[in-house]
Amino acid sequence: MDPSRAFVKNAKRVIIKVGTAVVTRANGGLALGRLGSLCEQVKELMSAGLEVILVTSGAVGIGRQRLRYQRLINSSFVDLQKPQVELDGKPCAAVGQSGLMALYDSLFSQLDVASSQLLVTDNEFKDPEFRRQLNHTVTSLLELRVVPIFNENDAVSTRKAPYEDATGIFWDNDSLAALLALELRADLLILLSDVDGLYSGPPSDPRSKLIHTYVKEKHDETITFGDKSRVGRGGMTAKVKAACHAAEAGIPVVITSGFAADGALRVLQGEHLGTLFHKDAHLWFSVKEHNARQMAVNARDASRRLQVLSSSDRRKILLDVADALEANEELIRRENESDVCVAKETRIADALVSRLTLKPGKIAGLAKSVRVLADMNDPIGEVLERTELADGLILEKTTSPLGVLLIIFESRPDALVQIASLAIRSGNGLLLKGGKEATRSNAILHKIITEALPKSVGSELIGLVNSRDEIPDLLKLDDVIDLVIPRGSNKLVSEIKESTKIPVLGHADGVCHVYVDKAADLDMAERIVLDAKTDYPAACNAMVRMSLKYIHETLLVHEAVMKTGGLDKLVLALQAAGVRLYGGLKAADRLTLPKASSFHHEYSSMACTVEIVKDVLGAIDHIHEHGSAHTDCIITEDRDVAEVFLRQVDSAAVFHNASTRFCDGARFGLGAEVGISTSRIHARGPVGVEGLLTTRWLLRGNGQVVDGDHGVKFTHKEVPIDCRKKASRMLDAANGAVYALSSGTLEGFSNGINLKTG
Repeated sequence: MDPSRAFVKNAKRVIIKVGTAVVTRANGGLALGRLGSLCEQVKELMSAGLEVILVTSGAVGIGRQRLRYQRLINSSFVDLQKPQVELDGKPCAAVGQSGLMALYDSLFSQLDVASSQLLVTDNEFKDPEFRRQLNHTVTSLLELRVVPIFNENDAVSTRKAPYEDATGIFWDNDSLAALLALELRADLLILLSDVDGLYSGPPSDPRSKLIHTYVKEKHDETITFGDKSRVGRGGMTAKVKAACHAAEAGIPVVITSGFAADGALRVLQGEHLGTLFHKDAHLWFSVKEHNARQMAVNARDASRRLQVLSSSDRRKILLDVADALEANEELIRRENESDVCVAKETRIADALVSRLTLKPGKIAGLAKSVRVLADMNDPIGEVLERTELADGLILEKTTSPLGVLLIIFESRPDALVQIASLAIRSGNGLLLKGGKEATRSNAILHKIITEALPKSVGSELIGLVNSRDEIPDLLKLDDVIDLVIPRGSNKLVSEIKESTKIPVLGHADGVCHVYVDKAADLDMAERIVLDAKTDYPAACNAMVRMSLKYIHETLLVHEAVMKTGGLDKLVLALQAAGVRLYGGLKAADRLTLPKASSFHHEYSSMACTVEIVKDVLGAIDHIHEHGSAHTDCIITEDRDVAEVFLRQVDSAAVFHNASTRFCDGARFGLGAEVGISTSRIHARGPVGVEGLLTTRWLLRGNGQVVDGDHGVKFTHKEVPIDCRKKASRMLDAANGAVYALSSGTLEGFSNGINLKTG
């Protein structure tokens, strides 16, 4: 049972309202199958000891169909040629009520259930004595195991506007059901409709999402209603209003489909069905989820405004960010020192404190990397392919931002700067959640960067998530957030992958290797292994697992190196540098090292495992069995062996005679990186600007139509791509026209080209 529906266990008196769209078919005829199923469900609920009251619509629709048929058989051929006047609803109601009730009576009789008809009008509810008598009559019927069936007496109703008082509102059968739920003290109201419940938009819109629990603070102003029901008076708008009235008075309401054969039964069984309205719903679902959605929507909207800017304007934003970082260096250092002080007081591991600390020169280095990004070619709108499909019909494949990124990163405040600058360069919206240890550092960096954004874009482009509790709400937003990049522990990455429908770019393990071949230059091998391990042990790309970057968990050595004493030299060098060594199955005995518990172990300090392999193929097999497809390296002077390793090791980054520390976005010339991905779909390895882009297709024609593929003569001819500068000028011109149009200053633009500058 859904915990939010647990209250149904105590429900004794239930009101079920059946909409006209449920009672009738699309052609106006009775939906006998659905009505029969409803009666069977009522019978089953009564057998379980519940009191069931029905409120039914459909009388007017049934009566109209009968009267149309009656008019048809009594009309002459001449009469049928005349314009047909639409039938008045009151005689339709009078005729339909008796027919509808006769049908209910017949169906219930087949189930040995007695039913009764109660017709009411709004005026009657103004009489207190009527209300007392109504309660008495219904109570008596329920005690006799009779199903009361209510319907508004449209045949004689004088209502021209909604009747409303302190107890409720009466306008249609939806509001009548809510009013009766209050009047008769029902425990649950079920509104059966022709859709599965309340959606965030028109149910026909594929972007609309079913709302399982309605929270006024969250949904009141975000829902877009579509057209009303094909029949009946109110549609979903009326149902929501009625449901809110009842729920606010303490009566839970569920709107669900009446087309399901067992919908009402499943609601009473506590299933996660339809849309629930409950007075305590706001306590179950934190408004933070709404705030999370709004933050994501704002980031998306701001990213679209950013994309409209010219390349030079986007470049200027990055330069302004770099200047702002340098101008506020002292403030950033002061806030960072506060974080470091708290971290030391709470006795956080030295490696984490090292990553948290912004050392002298770090801010200048970050500003420099931002300027490098600014000076790169504009990645947005680059034409990758151009094809002539037919004469005058040109198709282009172009680069485009992904949309909105959610990046959860470790306690490295410098990562915030890198990620934010990459998002700006790639035109993406961004939501950031950093480690709690860097709270003050992240806050000041976020403030400085967002204040550097122009008002035409808005500071909402980059949102900072302050609480870890907001992450689950953000991970639900697969309709707004386009990519999640977690930078952290194996556990964090795995948990995020398992708890979201949003694509996740990252890796769940960081077990990497350096293989020293028998043909290795041992002096070179010592330099590379020590550099990979000790150059900056707290860094993510050291030979220790840190965040999304690579590590060196296992040193693999050719057995010949063991025999020549080369392995002893490497072991002594590592131990002298303070690295704790563990041995694999072979190395532990031969080198007298503590045995490693697993080759999958990820160290978080100066430690690694050593193992001996037969040859390069043995090393490759070991890597494929125990590695994480992250970063692996071979050290050898034998180029043929090196090529075997480079071609066969299936990892995001594979090196020959070079330190694993080179696997870095800045060192690769990407300007910066959001992390290193071991995914095989989309980006792999260090993820820079290109990894935050997707593609889209632009087709330019002059009126061509397909017409069963006879309308054009396909050529599918490749067209040379113009130089990037020309493409960039065209894009800037087009974006300038869009910006001018949106700001009401479109002057001198024609077809996206600035006529003043040519």
